[in-house]
Amino acid sequence: MNPLPGQSPPQASLAGQSYDNALAETVNGYYKAELVRGPAHSGPWKTIEQLELATLTWVHWHNTQRLHGYLGDVPPAEFEATFYAGANRPQELAEIT
Repeated sequence: MNPLPGQSPPQASLAGQSYDNALAETVNGYYKAELVRGPAHSGPWKTIEQLELATLTWVHWHNTQRLHGYLGDVPPAEFEATFYAGANRPQELAEIT
């Protein structure tokens, strides 16, 4: 749908929200369930800095140690390293007859 002159195009969500991105929404759900509201921390967060530091730790763990089923039960960092190691190998060219 094209907006009329002077109108903004329709949006699926407000700026700064990731609800129109399924992957980001999934990761946000993991983050909230595993860290913000989950067993990783009991009680309320005392300061923003405490939550920020815990978030940095969680993101590092999520990317380097957490097993992801959609990646064959390996962490994203390992999956990416394996992918790029294979991409750098010489490929055999197919012969056209």
